[in-house]
Amino acid sequence: MAVIDSAIIFVLSLLVGTVAILAGARVILDRDASAFNAALTALIGAAVWALTSYFVGWIPLLGVLVMLVAWVGVINWRYPGGWGTAAAIGIIAWVVAVAIVYAASILGIVTPEALGIPGA
Repeated sequence: MAVIDSAIIFVLSLLVGTVAILAGARVILDRDASAFNAALTALIGAAVWALTSYFVGWIPLLGVLVMLVAWVGVINWRYPGGWGTAAAIGIIAWVVAVAIVYAASILGIVTPEALGIPGA
């Protein structure tokens, strides 16, 4: 049962991340962004976040900052516009993800901790 639960959490997290990054990209870049690119960015970003967390996540404050810069770096790599644009996409993505998880938790679908949204 734990494998099924983990798979469901993974799929829901990927879906939330995809929608959030897609929203951020469409707002900031002011053009049509593809869902596939957003999904790939969410997947790569989650992997980079996890790897960075493994290596430096234990360092107070600095670890989280390095993880955040690495995640924004993935957005910067996947979308045009530079670091400022990537940071703006990331901020909007975080707000959208928190809103989605909050709505899902109000409906009793998930708890915010289940999807790993930082600060939710």
